[in-house]
Amino acid sequence: MIWALIADKLKPGLILFTCVVMMLCAGILSPKECLEGFSNKGMITVALLFLVSEGVRRSGVLERIILSLLPKKQTTITRANARLLPTIAALSAFLNNTPVVVIFAPIIKNWARKVGLPYTKFLIPLSYATVLGGICTLIGTSTNLVVDGLIQDSGREGMGMFELGKVGIIICIVGLAYLIFYSHYLLPDNRESETNFEETPEGMRLVEVVLRSRFPGLGKNLREFDFYRHYGAHVHSIRRGGALLSGDWPNMPLENHDTLLLETDDKFVQTYRESTAFLISSYDADREPLCHRKRYLAVILLLFMIIGATIGELPFVREAVPGFRFDMFFFVCVTTVIMAWTRIFNPRKYSKYLSWDVLVTIACAFAISKGMQNSGFADFIADGIIALADIIGQTEHGPYAMLAILFLITNLFTELITNNAAAALAFPLAQAVAVKLGVDPMPFFICICVAASAAFSTPIGYQTNLLVQGIGGYRFTDYTKVGLPLNIIVFVISVFIIPLIWPIR
Repeated sequence: MIWALIADKLKPGLILFTCVVMMLCAGILSPKECLEGFSNKGMITVALLFLVSEGVRRSGVLERIILSLLPKKQTTITRANARLLPTIAALSAFLNNTPVVVIFAPIIKNWARKVGLPYTKFLIPLSYATVLGGICTLIGTSTNLVVDGLIQDSGREGMGMFELGKVGIIICIVGLAYLIFYSHYLLPDNRESETNFEETPEGMRLVEVVLRSRFPGLGKNLREFDFYRHYGAHVHSIRRGGALLSGDWPNMPLENHDTLLLETDDKFVQTYRESTAFLISSYDADREPLCHRKRYLAVILLLFMIIGATIGELPFVREAVPGFRFDMFFFVCVTTVIMAWTRIFNPRKYSKYLSWDVLVTIACAFAISKGMQNSGFADFIADGIIALADIIGQTEHGPYAMLAILFLITNLFTELITNNAAAALAFPLAQAVAVKLGVDPMPFFICICVAASAAFSTPIGYQTNLLVQGIGGYRFTDYTKVGLPLNIIVFVISVFIIPLIWPIR
């Protein structure tokens, strides 16, 4: 499974499902255990949060926020990032990271063009800020909800809304300081291949789009897939992995996250702005007027969900209503239904807003974690981790050394495969280590949440990293230069702070 994920043979959800079926055939998992993940509250919560995020996105409130933050006059890179990144991290603590980046990246890129700053200094920090914000709350990223679901499946009390914030806020503050004051020294200037958006024929405009997984022409070249017939646009060039394709590029098969430069008319952006096939990442058109009623209602509902879930976990609320949990699942269900009936998102197209591969990946992650426990594989690896930790840190400091080892293992997985799959692989290891040592497993579970989200060193570790790669024309090494120091910062803070807040012994 790990090899197939690294090699990108199929989509992650199908790869994990294949592994689950193989475990079923081998007798490691029962049919009931295979399907339990599809009814898990954490997985359903992630699905509903996709719809809530879509509702907030369509309301226009995010555009309003980012436009108010962008300096109207000449400024420096440091000052601009100081205004942008903290707010972006705060939003990402409560919203899905992908729509935040989808909306903000094109606006920031166009703003940077107008003020004469290299947009490459802003887009990777944008992605990283959303990741840092996601570490701070239970709903900040799907990985946190996956781990919380696994914790509850093991018979323990789940995490509260701001449980992760005890360490996440510290990591976020230090990480943002690094991004604001130092990252621009490591990031490149705009590539020489940057296109001038002014040099277009009369009545036409140049538009950049990033292909997404729903694009119907993936795997076909431009001679097989007539882009003009489908979308009324001519393809000028293709950028892949931050570099322009050369040679006979029209005959090269299109791939997910390719960036296409299109020449088209004024109707293109209006028609395909909300396309699920591709993201329009840059264009020279004004935004549509915002709907005030829906904007305010979306904000009220979002606050209702966050505050309600936070208060609902307090002891006096549980005592007042025994047998009924006012948790995140309850409030996200209520919020989603209200948004649908008030048409904050299009209820007739709600299934398009769900990332089905992510949901299948999460559901299968529960089964794979169970399979690792049933087979004894988790105990086998845990024995190796304990032995290695004893060698490194001796017996007295063994648990702390194991925390560091578990962080590194999880973080390596998340850089190479997907964050949810990494959490699924690491969870049974953490649980087995804690059981064998007779210590509290919670610090190990918190460590998994942080390490699985801290995907900074490669573009493939996190979906938002891939999105800004196409928009910004970044190369693989750009992520390593900026992301590796950030990985080290998160690692050091986690290993030292987590045991202080959640004692291991």
